[in-house]
Amino acid sequence: MKKYPDQWTQKDFLKNKIKLEKEGIKVLLIDTILSPIDKAETTVYNRHELKTQPEESVFVFYCDSGKATLDRLKEYKENFPKQHCISLKGGRGYWRKNMMILDEDDNS
Repeated sequence: MKKYPDQWTQKDFLKNKIKLEKEGIKVLLIDTILSPIDKAETTVYNRHELKTQPEESVFVFYCDSGKATLDRLKEYKENFPKQHCISLKGGRGYWRKNMMILDEDDNS
């Protein structure tokens, strides 16, 4: 199984989402606080639903500050041993809704 860091910044998330999804790996931004992020596709934390996601999927968990999801990362990794679990550094509070990463391979 591929190794990932415990935390990603928003830039890491956006960059890796493009790269990994080209490789067929699903990357989900997981809302643990029932508070979606503007201009971001999020998935509400539901343990049973998430277990149905493909193996090797990457789950990036967020809360308000990033502290709670980092503190609970060990628990998430135990709950989802077939997927990769990462905490969003700074959480929802540091998310810049207008930040975009351009796909460097997109020549259109």
